[in-house]
Parts: sequence; structure tokens; C-alpha cells
Amino acid sequence: MTYAVAKEKLGKYGQEHVLQYFEELNEVEQAELLKQVEATDFSVVEAIGNEELVKKGKITPLKAMELAEIETNRDKYYQTGMEAIRAGRVGAVLLAGGMGTRLGSDDPKGMYNIGLTKDMYIFERLFVNLMDVTVQAGCPIHLFVMTSDKNHEATVKFMTEHAFFGYDAEYVHFFKQEMAPAADYSGKIYMESKSKMSTSPNGNGGWYISMKNTGILDIVKKAGIEWLNVFAVDNVLQRIADPVFVGAVLENNCVVGSKVVKKNAPDEKVGVMCLEDGRPSIVEYYELTEELMNAKDEKGDPAYNFGVILNYLFKESALAELLEKKLPLHVVEKKIPYMDKEGNFIKPEEPNGYKFESLVLDMIHEMDSCLPFEVVRNKEFAPIKNKTGVDSVESARALLKENGVEL
Repeated sequence: MTYAVAKEKLGKYGQEHVLQYFEELNEVEQAELLKQVEATDFSVVEAIGNEELVKKGKITPLKAMELAEIETNRDKYYQTGMEAIRAGRVGAVLLAGGMGTRLGSDDPKGMYNIGLTKDMYIFERLFVNLMDVTVQAGCPIHLFVMTSDKNHEATVKFMTEHAFFGYDAEYVHFFKQEMAPAADYSGKIYMESKSKMSTSPNGNGGWYISMKNTGILDIVKKAGIEWLNVFAVDNVLQRIADPVFVGAVLENNCVVGSKVVKKNAPDEKVGVMCLEDGRPSIVEYYELTEELMNAKDEKGDPAYNFGVILNYLFKESALAELLEKKLPLHVVEKKIPYMDKEGNFIKPEEPNGYKFESLVLDMIHEMDSCLPFEVVRNKEFAPIKNKTGVDSVESARALLKENGVEL
């Protein structure tokens, strides 16, 4: 991209300030900035103030497959799931683009050491959990690791140095998540330096389009993978490519499955499975009205009682259809590091603008059918979001110990 073309593109969105230091940059810096401008979708700033983009439809309950029903059919589901895994039809996608900032670390979140008497990393726990299945199946499963601009090199280096904790390296594939620009409240893109715009990962709904744009989907197609189990980096107890889960989704002819846990309180801060205008969806905890929170089903139990844990099984052919659509854009208020007018790098202590994200819940809403699949909270849900307190390193350690993991 030439300077003139970049200036024209920026001018369409009132972002000409991005090039204000261009003449001060060396040739390498100039080339990098032009490359960034070329790759950036500036239309995201138009979402600021446009609440219609993410307006919810009519919310009604979606029944979950509960533990008792799963137990009754466990053997059948296990066999069906294991057949699919052994046939190479199941792959896994690890969403690992985040940093350990809230844990007090400058490293990728998966590198955080949760061990007490020995080293035990978040990434390590996930590989161990996946190998539980590959050992049973007698074959490896393709694992696609999504990183970001901010942590790609560190993640690849760390996993390589640790020999993927015993996992077959040929079956681990890395790809970078696409980035979105970050803007101030008036919609002006922040600059991180004179040669770089402030950006952030484009949300957990950006993983599939990022797989396509980086060429990783070619591996999926070539390997004959029909199902992708996508999961978040921070839950150290989750079961990955769980054959019972896979089998239940297949046997019930759904195009997506979602692992869920029974909420521990009506106002617990988790998104819950539901139907929105008759299609599968997730309503976030802050969108739950008192009426929805207190609604009951025919058994007298809470109607919206199952929280998602960001562990989904998608039919790849259904995902491919999403590439023709544009997912809603969520405008999220955040603290955005930036360069001020004097050229100083500032790390704000309060929110100072917006990041733009697409979310996996919107992917689910595009699907025709979804199976909410209940798992035992204390056996499969130990998220690490904070250093102490709720959903923390402390609580995850306690749950790991409860499940017989030596730390």
C-alpha cells in the first residue's frame, strides 16, 4: 500500500492523524505502518453509539441435557464420540490470545505457573487434559492454538521449549488472531507509537475467520476434520475433545454443543444458554432481567439455570456458512495504552475508550440447533481470571487438588 492510498483510506473514516508522524519514521517503520493501515478495518468505529447492532430479540428457555440423562446414555455417547475421534473427524481450537495481566504477569496467560511444590503451567494442564483422550483413542488430535500479535512469539517459544508437554508436535498448529483498532470516545484511533496504531484482539468470535485468513483452515480440510472443539485458555479442569460430549452432539443431530454448569446462584456472573427469537443463543449475566432470573420451568427449577464455560463443539460445515455473514460488533469500554501528544506512552488506570469485538455467542445464534450439555462444576470448571478470590488462581488450585492433581 502506498502513502497516497493509505491516506485516502484513512480519510474515509476521519483517521488521517494515523499518518501525522510518517515523515519522521525510517523506511522499515513506514512500511510497517502502511501494512497495518492496509490490514485494518476502520469501519468498526461506526459501531460506537449504535446499540441496534447488538440488540437482543425475544428470550425463551432452551432445555439442557442434564447429568442424569447423560449418565443413562454414557456408553452410547462415548462409543459414537470415540469413533469420530479415531476417524480424525474431531479437532480442537485453543483460544490463547490473552495476557496474564490480571494475574500480575506480563507473559501470555497460559504460561502462568500455578504450581506450589513444582512447576505447573496453565498450558501444561490443558495438554494433559487433551492427552487423557488421545491416550484412550490411541491417536493424536489436531490442536489449533490461536495467539495474538501481543503473545505469539512468546507462546510458540514456550510450548516448543517444553516439548508441548509430551504432545505430538506435528499435531499442534499456531495461528494469529486478527486485531481490531482501539479508539477514544469520539472514535479517533489511538496510536501506540508514532509508527503503530493501538489494537486489540477482535474478540472470541474472531477465531474461525482468523483460521481462514491465516490458511489454517486448509489443514482442517485436508485432515478431514468435521468438528471443532473450541475452548478458552483459562479453565484448567476442562475436558477437551471429550468423547461423551462429542457423541451426545452427534447423536442428537445438533450443529453445535455447549458445555454448561448449573449456576450456583441466580445472579452468578455467567452467560446462560437460551433461545433468542427461536434460535440458540446466550444471554449475558448483565442482560438477565429480574423476570428472567426468577422464571421457572415445568419442574419448578430456574428456567435459565445453565451457565456456559466457553467450551463448544461446532460442526465445521456450519461454521463455513458464517463466512458469508457479518457478525454483530460489540463495543467494549476498556483501558487502552496510548501515546499522548508529547510522544509519551501512557497506561491509563481508568477506561479511556473502546475496543471492538465479535463474540462466540453470536456465532451460536447463527446456528440452527445447539445442545447445552451439563458437566459437573467441580470436575470441569476451574477458571483462572483473577489472582485471588472468585475464579482465581487460589480457587483453581483448590479444585485441582480436589480432583487429585498434585501441585
